Amino acid sequence: MIIAKSAKDLDKMREVGELIAGVREALRSMVEPGISTMELNNAADKMMRDAGAIPTFIGYHGFPYAICASVNDEIVHGFSKTTPLKEGDILSIDMAATYNGFIGDTATTIPVGEITDELKQLIRVTEECLHFGIEAARVGNRIGDIGWAVQQHAEKFGYGIVRDYTGHGIGRQMHEAPQIPNYGRPGTKEKIRAGYCFAIEPMLNMGTHETRTLSDKWTVVTVDGLPSAHAEHTIAVTEDGPEILTLTREQKQQLRSGASAGA
Repeated sequence: MIIAKSAKDLDKMREVGELIAGVREALRSMVEPGISTMELNNAADKMMRDAGAIPTFIGYHGFPYAICASVNDEIVHGFSKTTPLKEGDILSIDMAATYNGFIGDTATTIPVGEITDELKQLIRVTEECLHFGIEAARVGNRIGDIGWAVQQHAEKFGYGIVRDYTGHGIGRQMHEAPQIPNYGRPGTKEKIRAGYCFAIEPMLNMGTHETRTLSDKWTVVTVDGLPSAHAEHTIAVTEDGPEILTLTREQKQQLRSGASAGA
């Protein structure tokens, strides 16, 4: 069953969304050649706890870290390591915080120093797919419309769309109904209603969509060893359209300014 959130619930979802967005952007500014994902993990853990939140990932089905740190061909659920990142790497960071009983979940892929144009395009298209998926999350549409919006854009560029891992409902639990694949047929699956909250998260591979899991039982990589990118926002469906919850206060102001300028 998909759980619709009340107005009070949504206020709490906005709070935790803004909190985890601040952590995400702080980590983005820290990423450079020479830093390790373990340093980023420890910084994220401290920032969440200092804000009064709990790092949701720690202990979730036994996962040991505050963030999922996935480098290059690692798609998702990567372990934090002391190995320094190198110029030209790409790093996907996925993280979630629990605050006042509700969860905000977000991910982004960050270049490490200067990266190739191919990798820049992969990251850009993944973010565009996220945007199209969010735009499809409207009252009266269906879950299949979200997947189709992601799929039709990703396939224009020939990218493999990860099928083994999906977006999801979110609220008091990190993974609530429904599952939200990044592919699908428009007009299919559950009808979208106001109050639903989703974590939409396209994962695109430069090559095949096929995945495998490493011996640590968590880190998921591309079968062909080609790079992967991941982007995610937690959103709320409102009568006025989708609202992105995992934005900082500054990003929300920029979004409002942009909407006003375009009006």
